[in-house]
Amino acid sequence: MNTAVLRTELRLFRREPGALFWILFFPTLLLVILGSIPSFRHHQADLGGLRTVDVYVPVAVLLGMIVGALQSMPQTLTGYRERGILRRMSTTPVRPTALLSAQMLVYGGAALVSALCALIVGRLAFDVRLPQQAFGYLLALVLAILAALALGAVVSSLSRTTKIAGAIGSAVFFPMMFCAGVWIPVQAMPDTLARVVGYTPFGAAAEALNRAAAGNWPGWTHLGVLVAWTVLLTAGASRWFRWE
Repeated sequence: MNTAVLRTELRLFRREPGALFWILFFPTLLLVILGSIPSFRHHQADLGGLRTVDVYVPVAVLLGMIVGALQSMPQTLTGYRERGILRRMSTTPVRPTALLSAQMLVYGGAALVSALCALIVGRLAFDVRLPQQAFGYLLALVLAILAALALGAVVSSLSRTTKIAGAIGSAVFFPMMFCAGVWIPVQAMPDTLARVVGYTPFGAAAEALNRAAAGNWPGWTHLGVLVAWTVLLTAGASRWFRWE
């Protein structure tokens, strides 16, 4: 991948205040708002003795990557295609794949920074324990980011214009937020619903992160679901993506 392309994309990303806020700061801000509610800092029997703020840290970790992959990246890539930038790049030594790789690195890196902010603020502001199974947590986090980027690539592939990208991204965005536990933590869902949600990319990611945070291995089933979704979505994006 051309490092000049990566530097350019990173510079353009830093100039987007909306993307910076919603990806890097909003998840942590939401965590602070929820953690400021007194009842959310009390231990709950239906959450296995955890506090509500404890279970919302993994939700905040996932939220940044969901926003970046489904709202920001497809709009950017579709905009490049719509304006003919990808077509012009195909006539230069810099291939369009370099741009796609740079986009994924930028948004993947932003998701990692967002996750780190949520973990640090959760620890310092609300005494949320850091993940007890650090390696398992990092593995689940990386696989979740890969699945999110693959899903964003599919949205980009299916969108001919930025308006369509926004519409498809929004249609997928809200169900994925539900599966991640934004409205109802996965631990509080009915058993049947939790099992169904566990087979979605962000439902599996939420379960894996919760298990690793508690000191357990994320679970091969949840990790396998993330790998399967990443492979399937990447194959779909490769088949349907058009540079022009």
